[in-house]
Amino acid sequence: MARVSERRGDYGYDGDFAVVPAWGQAAVLGALIVGSGVLAAVVSAWFGLASVGLALFGCFYVHTTRAGKFRAWEGILDGLGLRGDEELLDLGCGRGAVLLAAARRLPAGRAVGVDVWQADQTGNGPEVTLRNAELEGVAGRVEVHTCDITRLPFPDRSFDVVVSSFVIHNIAAAAGRQAAIDEAVRVLRPGGRLAVVDLLHTGTYVDRLRALGLSTAARRNLGWRCWWGGPFLASRVVTAGGSLPLGPA
Repeated sequence: MARVSERRGDYGYDGDFAVVPAWGQAAVLGALIVGSGVLAAVVSAWFGLASVGLALFGCFYVHTTRAGKFRAWEGILDGLGLRGDEELLDLGCGRGAVLLAAARRLPAGRAVGVDVWQADQTGNGPEVTLRNAELEGVAGRVEVHTCDITRLPFPDRSFDVVVSSFVIHNIAAAAGRQAAIDEAVRVLRPGGRLAVVDLLHTGTYVDRLRALGLSTAARRNLGWRCWWGGPFLASRVVTAGGSLPLGPA
């Protein structure tokens, strides 16, 4: 299986770039760092601490988006115990960071990604994802669709595995986030497995999954490798699996 150092695709940077593009946010952060450093020399050591803090924030952010999240997902995907013939769905696949890592583990399976391709990642678009799939050598087992994760266009029990990475928190309304979790469970086959990584609302995800019958639902902190600036912006993974209520076919 390919490790982080062996990635061939370009997966961009995570963030909300709908109003201010990525280069603009980087310029603002750089200006703040430089400005606070200058003020430290002129005014007091307190500004020096602010400069160090901003620099650390930027370092953690870049590390998480370019390396940390990949390492975290390697462990998560390995922990799913995939046989290699599963059908997997990635909710909000973006440029394919998780989708293609999963596809490498599915030589006899299929990895399906869905997204609305918003500007919460640089250069987000289905053509970029498919190009990355070609670069990673998994294009033959990958497909992407444009759709809302709260209204998936797939029949009940379509997938053995459902994953999602830093996506569901982008849905502003609590009802929308619940609908996304409900849809993930709806398309999951009995005995299927689910893994959702997110910044916010993960406790609510666990509660909803348990209410839907996934009694094994749990969450854990992913540690410093997935700090989006520091421990106050930590990431957690929600996992669930095992027997699902059968319900109507």
